[in-house]
Amino acid sequence: MLSMTESTCTTEALPDSSRLGRRTSLLRRIFSYPAALAAGLVTVTVLTAVGRLDDPDVWWHLRVGEIIWKTHVLPSSDLFSFTAKDHSWIAHEWLSEVTLYAAYRVGGYRGLVLWACIAGALIYLIVYLLCWRMTKNALVSLRGGMIAFCFGSVGLSTRPLLLGHLCLAAEILILELARTRHVRWLWLLPPIFTVWVNCHGSYVVGIAVLALYFGCSFLKGHYSLFVSEEWDPRLRRTLAGMLALCTAAVFVNPIGFRLVLYPFDVLFRQKTNVGAIEEWFPPSLSEANTFVLLAAMGGILVLIMLRRLSIREVALACMASGMALQHRRMVFLFGIITAPILSHYGWGRAGKREHPLANAAIISCCLIVLIWAFPDNTALEAQIQRASPVKAVQYIRQAHLSGPMLNEFQFGGYLIWRMPETKVFIDGRTDLFDWTGVMSEYLRWASLQEDPALLLNKYHIKFCLLYRHAPLARVIPYLPGWKEVYADDLAVIFAR
Repeated sequence: MLSMTESTCTTEALPDSSRLGRRTSLLRRIFSYPAALAAGLVTVTVLTAVGRLDDPDVWWHLRVGEIIWKTHVLPSSDLFSFTAKDHSWIAHEWLSEVTLYAAYRVGGYRGLVLWACIAGALIYLIVYLLCWRMTKNALVSLRGGMIAFCFGSVGLSTRPLLLGHLCLAAEILILELARTRHVRWLWLLPPIFTVWVNCHGSYVVGIAVLALYFGCSFLKGHYSLFVSEEWDPRLRRTLAGMLALCTAAVFVNPIGFRLVLYPFDVLFRQKTNVGAIEEWFPPSLSEANTFVLLAAMGGILVLIMLRRLSIREVALACMASGMALQHRRMVFLFGIITAPILSHYGWGRAGKREHPLANAAIISCCLIVLIWAFPDNTALEAQIQRASPVKAVQYIRQAHLSGPMLNEFQFGGYLIWRMPETKVFIDGRTDLFDWTGVMSEYLRWASLQEDPALLLNKYHIKFCLLYRHAPLARVIPYLPGWKEVYADDLAVIFAR
């Protein structure tokens, strides 16, 4: 028998042993093979995002975020242009814009890049986790994450769109956790939709996905080409309640019905916007990404014929494919939705044996690469200068150019941010300029469909800021009374 002293010592030693076991288990998870692959996925995402501070719309988003931050009031009319001055306009991505400005306020340009890196990394990590839950194979899950990355890499820039896609990925993960684990996960959806509607108009896709899950929950029995799924009646009832709650949640916003209806306004009313902006065009067969998209769709068809997909997955794939074939910007959504479905192609070694030291080395190398590759302010300013008229703005101020200005469409956002004292002709708020007809006028002018002097005279334009190689840059010098006063590698300025 143990003595009293020995028994006490043994009892006291147990908590230490238990704590050591938990600590060891935690370290094994941190330095596991799936964690090492996830670190690689994050590294690829960040290395892409750090070179994408060139979206022309980020600047006017920043200005709107600054106004909301400082005044605590959402703009309800145009504040930045003279062509649509005081026209009704809603900041339909106001919450994203506030977070962008908060990131800039804390970290400057580096804060903006970090914002995009975090949002992008979270999207692909959620896709990776979705694939892992389906396959329990880290290598296949990495391929799923890389599929989503390939389709979303073009849109991986500092813009509110990222937060919308992050909400979509989170919604699908929650729905899968509710379907396979416990129905209580669904209670996270209404708060997500409340945030989503205030960040980006893609909340409509989220409602469609939720409705699709609910509709598929009624399908029972066996189907010739599809794998049947058993749906818990309690889950079905809760899905119905959540569909109603999430629909109500999108009305929790400071703008009201106009914000909820904004996505429909884009699709059905903003014809000039959708017909002129490249990301709204259908994918082109002249682009390599289109063939990858078609290959992914072909892979889904093969899986259907092999009877490896449920009708829920087929419905999701059809919805995502239809959107992607209509608009290039929807290809990002296609990747998020279909990557877990394509992970049914589960070839690859599961890798059951762990090598913690090797995994730790991989994670450490990824961390070192991230720190080394993250740009400083000098590099980011050079990146901005390659895409924005930085030097031209300096010249406008030095030369004291004044009066109505006609600017390149892509330059408008930067001018709003860097030259707020001068009203722009047009900028990336295509909804506003579609409503007022300014977009149509500008497109006719920029494509030389009419005499350029007509628009210049109508708005009493004093100087033009254009791309150096724009078609109008070759025409304006021949107009009576106009001359080139400044030029650099990116921009050119003409004045009367």
